Amino acid sequence: MPLSSRSLARALSSIRSFYRFLERRWGLKNDQLSLIEGPKLARTTPRPLSVRAAGEVLQASARTKTKGEPWIAARDAALLTLLYGAGLRIAEALSLTGADYPFGDTLRIVGKGNKTRLVPLLPATIEAVDQYVGLCPWSIEPSQPLFRGVRGGAMGPRAAQKLMQRLRAQLGLPDSATPHALRHSFATHLLAGGGDLRALQELLGHESLSSTQIYADVDAQSLLRIYDKAHPKGGGIYKRKV
Repeated sequence: MPLSSRSLARALSSIRSFYRFLERRWGLKNDQLSLIEGPKLARTTPRPLSVRAAGEVLQASARTKTKGEPWIAARDAALLTLLYGAGLRIAEALSLTGADYPFGDTLRIVGKGNKTRLVPLLPATIEAVDQYVGLCPWSIEPSQPLFRGVRGGAMGPRAAQKLMQRLRAQLGLPDSATPHALRHSFATHLLAGGGDLRALQELLGHESLSSTQIYADVDAQSLLRIYDKAHPKGGGIYKRKV
């Protein structure tokens, strides 16, 4: 079976990394590698949750009493509310420390490439984090992570992934319902509500507007599906795969 373009790109990247190591360690060079062009990768389309499904995820996370510890449910709800309410990447949310708390109306985030942005916070997001901090048995010191694991260490991304796995099974959601899908949902729902593409670019911390444009494409496809379903002459004319 032939490899996909993405697999070929990963293989080529691994070979280049290997030869960079050989050059640093033993001075062995392979200039021919620079002549090889990687395959063009198809742009992946974000798969956001619906507004209803996103709400159900937040509600279900707050109700789940993991191992009989109410603070863990509050932590999970606070984390997911932050992802959906502010459009943070999971790494950005988990990198917050006690120095970032208490939250004001905006939150300063250092994202990819050390690019800093200000993200406005909804009252519901602030309230969810306040509730978690009030129940957390660990002291939230400025030098300590804001989101704590069961044993008091930093909560890791794997714990967030397991949380979404559990919620997917509970709510009957597809495998695409991941922590990052909440960021996709934030962007898509904001645009659907009339948000500005340039403003969304700033909120997401995208270097290029083309990275943000994909959410407008997702919203357009959603509108076409609604039109196709509702229009008397629809019947599948505008069906597109999302």
